[in-house]
Amino acid sequence: MEEDKELLDEEFELSESAVDELVAAGDTESLKKAWKEQSAKADKFLANWQRAQADYINYKKRVEQEQSENSKISNMVLILALLPVLDDLERAFGSLPPDLTEHTWVDGIALIHRKLQTVLENHGVSQIEALGEPFDPMFHDAVIQTEGDEGKVLEELQKGYKLHDRVLRPTMVVVGTGYNK
Repeated sequence: MEEDKELLDEEFELSESAVDELVAAGDTESLKKAWKEQSAKADKFLANWQRAQADYINYKKRVEQEQSENSKISNMVLILALLPVLDDLERAFGSLPPDLTEHTWVDGIALIHRKLQTVLENHGVSQIEALGEPFDPMFHDAVIQTEGDEGKVLEELQKGYKLHDRVLRPTMVVVGTGYNK
């Protein structure tokens, strides 16, 4: 701390008494020269301070952005862990015998399924539409090719999901080859 003060004192060589002497002697040229030197030093300090302030603002923005990215990644990991549960519930409803559909416990499980879907939707998760759409490798994972309209998604084997604009899991699809027998 003391060393910093000494460095500052050295930077500002022109003391008050030295200014008074130059004024009393009428040495305006030396006074102007000293003024310009001190003004240049002050400008240098101001520029350094402004640079340090800009660096700090940029650092703060970068830290906030990294925290936001870490939060998004954490959300993605949690959502990816929940998607198989959603898949299992949908498969269970798809294979439910007709004579069980009237039971109230089935309605309760269906309500839980809808609640899980709503929670995911409220956090930015949306299902990727695939059936009947043109095959898009950004959103679809073609696992089977079969007869049918060329390049069209004919069947969805596993639903795909996006988190906002980012694909969490592509939709597993059957794609048409364009050949019909």
